[in-house]
Amino acid sequence: MHIALNQLGAHLGKGLQPLYVLHGDEPLLQQEALDAIRAAARAQGYSERSSFTVAGAHFDWSAVLAAGGSLSLFAERQIVEIRLPSGKPGKDGIPALQQLAQAARGNDSTLTLVLLPRLDKAAKTSAWFTALESAGVALQIDPVERGMLPAWIAQRLAAQGQRVAAGEEGQRTLQFFADRVEGNLLAAHQEIQKLALLYPQGELAPAQVEAAVLNVARYDVFKLSEAVLAGQVLRAQRMLDGLQAEGEAEVLVHWALAEDIRALKRVKDALNAGKPLPLALRENRIWGAKERLFERVLPRLQDAQAARLLQSAHLVDGIVKGLKVPDWPQDGWQALSRLALQLARVCAT
Repeated sequence: MHIALNQLGAHLGKGLQPLYVLHGDEPLLQQEALDAIRAAARAQGYSERSSFTVAGAHFDWSAVLAAGGSLSLFAERQIVEIRLPSGKPGKDGIPALQQLAQAARGNDSTLTLVLLPRLDKAAKTSAWFTALESAGVALQIDPVERGMLPAWIAQRLAAQGQRVAAGEEGQRTLQFFADRVEGNLLAAHQEIQKLALLYPQGELAPAQVEAAVLNVARYDVFKLSEAVLAGQVLRAQRMLDGLQAEGEAEVLVHWALAEDIRALKRVKDALNAGKPLPLALRENRIWGAKERLFERVLPRLQDAQAARLLQSAHLVDGIVKGLKVPDWPQDGWQALSRLALQLARVCAT
């Protein structure tokens, strides 16, 4: 069975399943979900806990299997937690997990928790994951995307009795907050908690938030790609500044931007040749959030624009490798900024 993160509270209120799989790359939300399951388990008499971290190809799975079948003299129920940081159980782990899944069915004395990173499609359709999911509950923990971050912040503030002003002023405050903590949800949580320590319950003034919230945003080149393709000029520039400050490699940033430009050109050429858009996108391995962005941009992308962007990407490739190009900034980050803004403006029109 699969449930969404926002369904976990209601689910736990109806009783525990014998096995839970938590998978995702958001440490804060995974830890909160794990804490909620543990609390529900303690309330139902699960008083003992064993924890295992699978590391290396020669991990001893026999200890994990034995733990599920052994209770101390002082506990009637126990929790067995298994962490797989790599998301790959290995040759010995696959049958072990399948055995654990089989043993979990109808077992009210042992609660098994399996903690995994974000999984790709192949892992989620594998025999071992399917066995775990069918024996209990799978909980996919997705990151809070930038567009949802202001609402997430407002919800967390409300939980501690605080709020921003109603209307446009409050939305500006939440957007400011989101800009400061984007890509760093754990730090966002800490900044929200800090506001509870600094100010009483009730409405927070914009000046209070601006004075208290540190700039703890963290960016990656893949989120930069999404911002540029969405035509978010100011956000893209802010992310470029952040990546430069964090010491990201110029060539990696250029690769992300150039790959998007090349993909747009390839798909545009395929459309000109008469291929349907879904087929052209699939052949170029464009899917997920980027697929939706391409679908929005491509109908209005002109062939001449695609050619100019491709030429600009070629020139910037030389700049970030130390070459000088007439009429372009000689600083790599300034050249990347111009390239990103060229693409963002095309996508925004």
